[in-house]
Amino acid sequence: MKNIAEIGIVGLGARGAFCFGELIQKRNDCRIAAVCDINKVRLKHIAEKFNVSQTYTDLEQMLKKEKLDGLIITTPDAEHEKCAVTALNHGVNILLDKPLATSRQGGLNIIEAAEKSGRIAMMGFNLRHAPLLKKLKEIVDEGVLGRIILIENREFYDGGRTYMSRWNGRKSYSGGLWNHKGSHDFDIFNWLLNFPAPKKVSAFSGMSVFTPDNFPFELENGIQPGPCCSKCYYCQKGICRDSFPVTDENMWGEEAVADDGYRKDSCMYMSDLSVHDNGIAMVEYENGVRASHLECFVCGMSDRFYTVTGNRGLATLRLSGNTIEVIKRWTWEKITYEVSLSHNDLHGGADPILLEAFVETILGKRENKATLEQGLIATTIAEAAELSKEENRTILL
Repeated sequence: MKNIAEIGIVGLGARGAFCFGELIQKRNDCRIAAVCDINKVRLKHIAEKFNVSQTYTDLEQMLKKEKLDGLIITTPDAEHEKCAVTALNHGVNILLDKPLATSRQGGLNIIEAAEKSGRIAMMGFNLRHAPLLKKLKEIVDEGVLGRIILIENREFYDGGRTYMSRWNGRKSYSGGLWNHKGSHDFDIFNWLLNFPAPKKVSAFSGMSVFTPDNFPFELENGIQPGPCCSKCYYCQKGICRDSFPVTDENMWGEEAVADDGYRKDSCMYMSDLSVHDNGIAMVEYENGVRASHLECFVCGMSDRFYTVTGNRGLATLRLSGNTIEVIKRWTWEKITYEVSLSHNDLHGGADPILLEAFVETILGKRENKATLEQGLIATTIAEAAELSKEENRTILL
C-alpha cells in the first residue's frame, strides 16, 4: 500500500487550482505530480505557484508520460466525458468534479470506460461531505422524521457576477445550470433517499434579469456597455453595481485571453447566455417522494436552505449555519442538533473532506461511496429538467 498518492490535475481554473490544488498542498499523503490546461499562461502560473515541473497542454500526453495514482478533473463540464474516458483508458483513477457529464449518454460512456478499466472513479459531489448535510442524512436514516414524503431545497447564489460572466452561462459548455449547478442538489435528494429511481421531472425557468433591456442604470449618450467588465465604460466609472472585473491578471488577464480567447468577466447583460437566472425543478420518485429545487442567481446572498418532511417530523437547515431543527409531528416538540464545523468554505466545509475521501480511497484505505452510477441519476434528472423547460412538458423517465 502506497503512502503518498501522485495526483494530476486537468483544468486549472479556480476549482482545480485554488480549491484542490491548495488543499493537496496542505496534505502529507499526496502531492501534485503534474498539471494540464490548454491555456499556457495559466498553466505556467499555477505550475510556478505549486512548484510543479511536469506541465502539459494535452491530457493524452500527460497520461502517457506520468505514472499517476489519480487524476482530478475540473475542466468545463463539456470536457468531462473526454477527459474521464481518456484517463480511465490509461488505467488512472479519477475524481470527476460534478456533474458527471452534460448528457445521460455521455455519462453512460464514462461508466462503460470505468467498468472496462477496473479503476476507481469517484464523483465530486462535495455537498455530501458537508458536516451539516451528513448529520441530516443520519437523522433521515435513523427514522427520526419517519417515512420521507417531501424534500425542498432553495439555493440563492449571488452569482450573476460570476456564473453569467463565465463559461457556465453557455449551455454548450455546462449542459445548462440544472446540470452544472442543480446536479449538486439533485444528488443530495438522491443520497438522502438512498437513490430511488426518478420517474417524473418538471421544470420552470428563464432569464428574467440578465438581458440587454435590464441594465440597472441609464446608458449615457449612446455609449454601449461591455464587452467585459475590465473594458466597460460603466464599470470603470463605478456606475454598474454588477461590475465584477478580473483581479488576478496572472490567471485571467489579457495575456491569458490572447492565448485562448476566454474571458472570465464578460458583461452578463450583453453576453450570449443560454441558461436561466432563476427557476424551479420538481422530481417525483418511484417511491412517491416529491422533491423541489429552486435556483436564483439574482440576490444579495449565497446560501442553501433545506426542508425534509416525513410522516413523523420535519427538519430544516441553512447550509451557512451549524444547526438542524426538527419539529415532531403531533407533539410539536423541537429538537436542535448542533454540528461543529472543522473547516469553513463555500460548500459548508465539504471540499477538504471530499479530497480526503478520494486520496484515502485510491490509497486503499476506504471504499468509494460516490459512484458514477449515482452521478448518472443526477445528470438524468438535470437533462430532463432542461428538456422540460424547453418543451413545456413533464418528462417521464
